[in-house]
Amino acid sequence: MGSPVSTQNLLAEKVEQLMEWSSRRSIFRMNGDKFRKFIKAPPRNYSMIVMFTALQPQRQCSVCRQANEEYQILANSWRYSSAFCNKLFFSMVDYDEGTDVFQQLNMNSAPTFMHFPPKGRPKRADTFDLQRIGFAAEQLAKWIADRTDVHIRVFRPPNYSGTIALALLVSLVGGLLYLRRNNLEFIYNKTGWAMVSLSYIHGSSQAQFVAESHIILVLNAAITMGMVLLNEAATSKGDVGKRRIICLVGLGLVVFFFSFLLSIFRSKYHGYPYSFLIK
Repeated sequence: MGSPVSTQNLLAEKVEQLMEWSSRRSIFRMNGDKFRKFIKAPPRNYSMIVMFTALQPQRQCSVCRQANEEYQILANSWRYSSAFCNKLFFSMVDYDEGTDVFQQLNMNSAPTFMHFPPKGRPKRADTFDLQRIGFAAEQLAKWIADRTDVHIRVFRPPNYSGTIALALLVSLVGGLLYLRRNNLEFIYNKTGWAMVSLSYIHGSSQAQFVAESHIILVLNAAITMGMVLLNEAATSKGDVGKRRIICLVGLGLVVFFFSFLLSIFRSKYHGYPYSFLIK
């Protein structure tokens, strides 16, 4: 057992080294020696969150790459927050860089998130329940708050892909309309739209064309796809920006194609009073 002064000096050196690494990157990689020195060996007065993973291409762990993206978002949110301090650090042990660590912990699956407290050994609750909760950065932040009392507000980088795609679509349609600005009568030609409808949709509720059956099938499939996308957006644990785009696409599919389906029903059952968007 070393003297209190030497122990204090050793702790100060470890914290100083960790703070230096944190100034360069939000997550630092650990091999076996670093893991034993900074995580397993006392003294410690800080909590360490460790992701055990397998990111090398030959491991073909797609879940590891997805979890790593969420882990990076969480660690960056902590590093650049005003509450950042030397009481919490984020690290990573890759299987190909720390096989001995995996063996020491009897770990045979990845990714796995563990919290190593300042004192004592990790308890069962210090292993994140990834199978039940998922690996979204917000869920990890909530787990960390429960284990360390450190609250991290997750900041995700903005995702402009949906906005860009919408802007390109609007620009394309607007450009085509501008090029044909002197000949836009086709837009207001109700006879033309009616002829298209009459070609494939029978006007009576007592009969139905073969093509009409296929059209109804496609419309119902599109509505079903929209519902699937809405469910995916609500239940998935991925990026919030992507989920928002999926939600908007799903909502658009349901609204537009249900309106189209309802308009066909109105055209066959004359006098039906209800409509939505498309009459």
